[in-house]
Amino acid sequence: MTTPVVICDDSGMARKQMARSLPHDWDIALTYASGGEQCLERVGNGYGEIVFLDLNMPGTDGYDVLQRIHDEQLPAMVIVVSGDVQPEARSRVKRLGAIEFIRKPIDPAELAELLAQYGLYSPGDSTPMANQGAPLNRETVDWTDALQETANVAMGQAGDLLARLLHVFVELPVPRVNMLEASELRMALTGAENGETWSGVCQGFIGSGIAGEALLLFSDSRIDTMSELLGHETDDDANRDVEVLMDMSSILVGAFLKGFGQQLDLHFGISHPVVLGTHVDIEELLESNSGRWQKMLAIELNYSIEQHDIHCDLLLLFTEESIAPLQGILSWLAEPA
Repeated sequence: MTTPVVICDDSGMARKQMARSLPHDWDIALTYASGGEQCLERVGNGYGEIVFLDLNMPGTDGYDVLQRIHDEQLPAMVIVVSGDVQPEARSRVKRLGAIEFIRKPIDPAELAELLAQYGLYSPGDSTPMANQGAPLNRETVDWTDALQETANVAMGQAGDLLARLLHVFVELPVPRVNMLEASELRMALTGAENGETWSGVCQGFIGSGIAGEALLLFSDSRIDTMSELLGHETDDDANRDVEVLMDMSSILVGAFLKGFGQQLDLHFGISHPVVLGTHVDIEELLESNSGRWQKMLAIELNYSIEQHDIHCDLLLLFTEESIAPLQGILSWLAEPA
């Protein structure tokens, strides 16, 4: 009997990767959803007896979808597939009714074994997959979408490291990918509110013709709390603030570039952190360093620590010369399956 299945993810690349990872002999009718509301509509119309659900999506996210499925008693078995691999994320989705949690990137063998364990798939089914609606195996994925999803997975790995070190839950939004001029950098910082003072640190990186700088901007409004979470013991506020910047940069930049590079089969060399400024307006911080950045490809990540009102911006600024090598590495993702 054919099983209706929905893949829900805001990333076309992620939907494509998920579809490629499903057993080819699984007797299913496959439908896609690019967001939470569309997923709920698909389930309500009977297309999603099994749902593979992303967590971090704009608007109605995966947590919202799980809550609605529970509250409205919709007939769907949900398997969460996410780059947010924090232990607390796994616990929360289980409490909301997800039957399992799979981390991105997906291992097809592990997925097949999981489906078999739940009695959802038996190896050797002879009926091939059927696609309802637009067939994803002919969908072309733009390289910026591929870059965003790659950044999403790396962001989750960095957030997981931070969460484990500080024993907190880190809120992870969808990464933003943009081409920027130096004058547009301030506008790109969604977390930089007017009236706040900021501190910043920068680390250069390079690998296989791809180079740039990772810029970490930290709001000063909760730097005392961040220092306590990191376990710093010093009465010297200036040294303490620099230590916070250095520690946060080492955790987030190092973990992100490691996860990013692993997905692209690259290794990045990372320079020592350089403090750009402390306790200054965001305009002053960026203006005093504007000569460092011209036209660039920017990935913006906003990390927030739940219950502590702590947030920081991490920007990966790739040089203009790095764009072509990145496109080349990601180009295979844009090819139809």
